[in-house]
Amino acid sequence: MKIVIGGQVEKKEIEKLIKAYDASIETVVKSDLEAAMMMKQGQADYYFGACHTGGGGALAMAISLLGKANCHTISMPGKPPVREKVEKAVQDGGKAFGFTGDHKEKAVEYLLGTLKA
Repeated sequence: MKIVIGGQVEKKEIEKLIKAYDASIETVVKSDLEAAMMMKQGQADYYFGACHTGGGGALAMAISLLGKANCHTISMPGKPPVREKVEKAVQDGGKAFGFTGDHKEKAVEYLLGTLKA
């Protein structure tokens, strides 16, 4: 599995969380545009991005290049990720996931738990 990390904040911290969860997952940290382009070109399996709202800077480029149906905001300010909603986003074919930087621990845990299941 290869995950590209884009968005606006917490990129290196997200990468560390992914590696702590499973060191065999390949990660690449890029700008939001570069990360979305990697996804569009099939160079990564999933996109994780964080920003202060969970959807703007985290997913704007991914939405424009991959389409809204492939992109899911899994947390927003005051609304932490919910495991069942993350599972549904993955089951619905989600490839790009946005969340707020302050929810990165649970977002990564729930996403990887679902993606690896």
